[in-house]
Amino acid sequence: MGSAKTAKHIFVTGGVTSSLGKGIISASLGKLLQARGLSVTIQKFDPYINIDPGTLNPYEHGECYVTDDGAETDLDLGHYERFLSITTSQANNVTTGRIYHNVITKERRGDYLGKTVQVIPHITDEIKNNFFKLDESGEYDIIITEIGGCVGDIESLPFIEAVRQAKLDLSPNDFLSIHLTLIPYLHAAKELKTKPTQHSVKQLLEAGIQPDILVCRTELPLPIEIRKKLALFCNVQLNCVIEAIDAESIYDVPLHMRKEKLADRVLSKLKLPKTEPDLTKWKEFLGRLKNPVEEVEIGLVGKYVELPDAYKSIVESFTHAGAENECKVNIRWISSEDITPANVGDSLHGLHGVLVAPGFGERGIQGKIEAIRHLRENEIPFLGICLGLQCAVTEFARNVLNMPKASSTEIDPNTPHPVIDLMNEQKTITDKGGTMRLGAYPCTLTKGSKLYAIYGKMHISERHRHRYEFNNQYLAEFENAGMIAAGINMDLNLVEIFELKSHPWFISVQFHPELKSTVLNPHPLFIRFIEAALKFRKVSFKKEAINL
Repeated sequence: MGSAKTAKHIFVTGGVTSSLGKGIISASLGKLLQARGLSVTIQKFDPYINIDPGTLNPYEHGECYVTDDGAETDLDLGHYERFLSITTSQANNVTTGRIYHNVITKERRGDYLGKTVQVIPHITDEIKNNFFKLDESGEYDIIITEIGGCVGDIESLPFIEAVRQAKLDLSPNDFLSIHLTLIPYLHAAKELKTKPTQHSVKQLLEAGIQPDILVCRTELPLPIEIRKKLALFCNVQLNCVIEAIDAESIYDVPLHMRKEKLADRVLSKLKLPKTEPDLTKWKEFLGRLKNPVEEVEIGLVGKYVELPDAYKSIVESFTHAGAENECKVNIRWISSEDITPANVGDSLHGLHGVLVAPGFGERGIQGKIEAIRHLRENEIPFLGICLGLQCAVTEFARNVLNMPKASSTEIDPNTPHPVIDLMNEQKTITDKGGTMRLGAYPCTLTKGSKLYAIYGKMHISERHRHRYEFNNQYLAEFENAGMIAAGINMDLNLVEIFELKSHPWFISVQFHPELKSTVLNPHPLFIRFIEAALKFRKVSFKKEAINL
């Protein structure tokens, strides 16, 4: 199974229903253990056959999160990084598709020496190899492994079997099973019901795994009688029945779990010393988050606005930046498909700043361009991300540089002014999965630019996920008209950032700053954007007062 295993392994499974918040519970537990000085990482195993979430529509799976090393991953990795301020990688997110791909590749190479390749042991061995891969470095005290899906799903069976086998490979004090389940409340009967959890644990037991700890999602507090019943029927100790009541914010969950002594139970089971966690900075963040002095209205213009998970990292970045500014950020979700030249003023009325979101394809493009024109002409703070930059470039070319048919070749392959074009290295690529410009790349900022002032340094590194780029043939025309290239990747001579000289705060970036914002290190671009929105709000108030 690879190098000697030194970390203790915690496996988190889920039952009754999906979307119970295994990722948040895993991240919260990780935070509580990390706050005691332990080195912790978390990995996610997803039971779908896609090799990664990069080819999945956001409607299917929410946001595709990108790591520094260019892995397209599940959005839960964003929670892990935001809670723990750690960097994850390709090794932290593994799908059934990747497992089968690896095994079939080995079979084609002849690695199995003519053996019949089967789910057990070949697939389960490959899963276990991936369970323990992060352990090879020897840098972690604890590795938390979240198993996606629900116990009982046909897709999850090989993962559950691999967890059973992993228990046999590890010493008793190095293995722990946590099962997250739902205790529904039947309003008609006015009762919390334990039966779904009993059945879920029974399915886990049939697969050969006895959970050590039960974490119970619930709308209402769990009375002692319910806890006793769960302990008895699910064969766990009473103090290992943990209540996970619905929280006001995901950032409250670590403190709820602290109160429920989840980490204490884990430390006992793993025979680790119990110390007090240092949650000072986390509590300070929550204090600012819950006691804002001011508030701003921010518009988020995108084409998936009915599905906030598609913009999960952006929403959380606003939360972090709002807390940093002691300001409540109210997000107004605006469908780019609904914006027209006739209604753009009404659509954006009352906003103190607008973010034009990333995305792919033609749908909603015209609405984004129209919104950006309004923001530019009315000096409203604007932040464009990825496709947001490409729309800002297109809008400027059309309405300022007199190129009415300017476009991106993604949208109009025959445009006479391809201000956004396919990157050279993308022109020969036909496969879609994992072939974009992915991961962290260096960027050099222009001295004297707003971006240089925001970051406070000249060299930055940010994460990317795109195929198209600004066409440098037009750079001189843009800069002469006041649209300045404030950040450039020197290796490939790519413009990564534009800012408008004459505008109080008009910034667009080709990268995804939201992927690097964490609770304890909010992203400077979001902090300054909220600052600019607060400033704009004060100026707007003054103007309104004068007009009255």
